[in-house]
Amino acid sequence: MLLVIDIGNTNIVFGVYNNNELINHWRLSTSLQKTVDEYAILLNSLLYIEKIRLSEIDSAIISCVVPPLLIPFEIVCRKYIGIRPIIVEPGIKTGMPILYENPSELGADRIVNAVAGYDKHKRSLIIVDFGTATTFDYITDKGEYVGGAIVPGIMISLEALFERASKLPRVELIRPKTIIGRHTVHAMQSGIIYGYSSLVDGVVKKMKQEVKTDPYVIATGGLSSLIFKNSETIDEIDEFLTLKGLKILYEKNKDYHKFR
Repeated sequence: MLLVIDIGNTNIVFGVYNNNELINHWRLSTSLQKTVDEYAILLNSLLYIEKIRLSEIDSAIISCVVPPLLIPFEIVCRKYIGIRPIIVEPGIKTGMPILYENPSELGADRIVNAVAGYDKHKRSLIIVDFGTATTFDYITDKGEYVGGAIVPGIMISLEALFERASKLPRVELIRPKTIIGRHTVHAMQSGIIYGYSSLVDGVVKKMKQEVKTDPYVIATGGLSSLIFKNSETIDEIDEFLTLKGLKILYEKNKDYHKFR
């Protein structure tokens, strides 16, 4: 079985593949305070619930945008599972030309998403990932990663309102029925949901104008479904895009990895 790990700034997502089937996936809060042993216990507990033993995991691949957590998760794989994981990093085989001016600056998750999206659709794409930051990535119809845009994520924006405006409360992130709020909570929910949907549509439309084509637009990430309902430009949601991309990159690199 293959263990795929996506370490993000807010959440860590684990998935287990048995051949080509994603058996299950789990989402944990990212914490720099947890030790190697604590993460190993959490992982083992999640697998145990699904009646999967650590000894059944024979390979792993890790995508990480939180550098201090990369080595701890490598140790988890080596010490507790007995395997050496593949790391998504510069030099890994992607099958995708990277046209970014400095590829080493590019977040691993953005490459993983691009590989997964193009493998599925084989056409030009814009991928919108709703994470701690919201990223927009453009891939050409030839399968080239060009670049994109980064904006503050939905939760960052919501927390900034609460922290910087003393009279505004924390609010539940739900979509109000009307855009004109009749009280403060309603107004904040409206501004975040409808305003952010317009932001996404605006960036996507500007990107399409710039490339002079009509890329297919995929949304992924935990809050993608919330924005999708109000978006004019998102064509599809793929909740497991990153995990699929990790599986694809593992297949591209597993033979080479054996001899390193």
